[in-house]
Amino acid sequence: MRTRSDAAQRYTPPDAAAALAEQQLADLKATLHEMRERQPQAESLSRSQTDREIIAARRSGRAKKISVIVPVYNEEDNIDPLFKALFSVLSRLTADFEIIAVNDGSTDHSYERLSAFAGQHPEVKVVNFRRNFGQTAAIMAGIDYSSGDILVFIDSDLQNDPDDIPVLLDKLNEGYDVVSGWRKDRKDAAIRRSFVSRTANRLISWVSGVHLRDYGCTLKAYRAGVIRDIRLYGEMHRFIPIYATWMGAKVTEIPVRHHERRFGRSKYGLERTIKVLLDLIVIKFLDKYFAKPIYIFGGFGILSILVSLGAVGLMMYWKLFEGVSMILTPLPLFAAMTFLVGAMSILMGLLAEMIVRTYFESQRRGPYEVRNVLNR
Repeated sequence: MRTRSDAAQRYTPPDAAAALAEQQLADLKATLHEMRERQPQAESLSRSQTDREIIAARRSGRAKKISVIVPVYNEEDNIDPLFKALFSVLSRLTADFEIIAVNDGSTDHSYERLSAFAGQHPEVKVVNFRRNFGQTAAIMAGIDYSSGDILVFIDSDLQNDPDDIPVLLDKLNEGYDVVSGWRKDRKDAAIRRSFVSRTANRLISWVSGVHLRDYGCTLKAYRAGVIRDIRLYGEMHRFIPIYATWMGAKVTEIPVRHHERRFGRSKYGLERTIKVLLDLIVIKFLDKYFAKPIYIFGGFGILSILVSLGAVGLMMYWKLFEGVSMILTPLPLFAAMTFLVGAMSILMGLLAEMIVRTYFESQRRGPYEVRNVLNR
C-alpha cells in the first residue's frame, strides 16, 4: 500500500518541473551541437583510414607498381603536355607509379624540361645519356632503372595517347603477360611509313611465328618478370614481344589511338628498314640455334664437305672415262675451297658451343625457363 509520504516524495512543484525540462532541452541541444562538430572529424578519420588501407595494400604487394618508360630525343615542345597527360592518367590509378624518362643525348632543351619535372615530382626519374645511343638503348636503360611490377613503354612525340594506358592494364589483368598496341588508324605518310611498316610487320610475323599487326608501336605493357633479364642491342626493342614469347609469355594486341605529330619532326626513316631486316636474321638465329649453334655451323660445314667430295668425284669421272685432265677444269680449286670452308664452319660451331656453355654457366642460367613448380 502506498503511503502519503511516498506520494509526497514523488510530487514535484510546477516551477521545478519547468526548470528540469529546460535543463534537459539545453543538454539535448549541446549533444546535437557536439555531434555536428564531430561529424567532419569522423569523415576525416574515415578518409585517413581508407588511405592507410590503400597504403597497407600497396606495401603488402596486393597493388602493383607501374613504371612508365619514356625515351626522349629532341622533344622539348612535347615534354610538358606529355607529362601533364601522364600524371592526369596515372594519378587516377589505384597503384603506385613512376615515370622514367631517358634523355637519349638530346641537343635541344629536353633535359632542362625533364629536370624541371623531376624537381617538382618525385615520381619522375630522369636518366641522362652522355650522347645519342638510339631508342633501343634508351628502352634498355629504362628497364634497368625501373622498379615496377608492370612496365609501360610510350613514345615522347605525343602520337601515342596516355589515355590508352589504363586500357592496356585492364587487358593485362585478364591474364596476359604482354599487351601490344596496334595503331589501327595510323596518322603517318601512307606509303613512306604505313605501307613499309605493314610489309615489315607481315615479314616479322611470318619469320618469328609471333603474329602482331604493329611491331613498331612503342605503346606496350609488360609484366616485368618476362623482360627483366632481356638484353637489347641494335634495333631490337621492336622485337621484345618475340623475346617474351620465348620466355613463355602470353602475348595479345589491342587497338590504340594514334595522333598526328604536333611538334618537332620524326626520327624514323627508311634506312631503319635495312637494320630491321638484319636484326630479324639475328632473331631467327637466336630462336633456333642459340643453345646449339653447332647445328647451323656444322650443318653448313657438312654440306660444304659433301659438295667438295662431289667435285672430286666428278673430276675422277672426267679423268677416267672422258680423258679430261684435272688441270683443265676449275674443279680442283673449287673442291679445295669448299672442303676448307666446311672444315672451318665445323670448327666455328665447336667454338660457338664453348662460348654458349661459358655464357650459361657465368650467368648461372639454364637453357630453359620455368613458369612454376607444384609440390616442390
